[in-house]
Amino acid sequence: MATTGRRYPKEEFAKRGDAIYERDVRPQLTPSDKGKFVAIDIETGVFEISNQELEAGRALLKKIPDAQIWMVRVGSRFVHRFGANRQGIA
Repeated sequence: MATTGRRYPKEEFAKRGDAIYERDVRPQLTPSDKGKFVAIDIETGVFEISNQELEAGRALLKKIPDAQIWMVRVGSRFVHRFGANRQGIA
């Protein structure tokens, strides 16, 4: 599988991804979507939602092979978190 390089600076990538998420994706989400992953193509606004991060990305790439993917986890500011949680478990 060929990889697509990033065509935008990090700041622009994040700005576009966050804007599409807030404007187009978030209004369509339900409470049952909390914790799921959303893969967004920052150029077209097309997105896929899945319980699995890779699954969301792969589904989007099936639709748009050269997608510029911004990944968001519903209900979280981060896709992944590193370090200890409140119980001290990483």
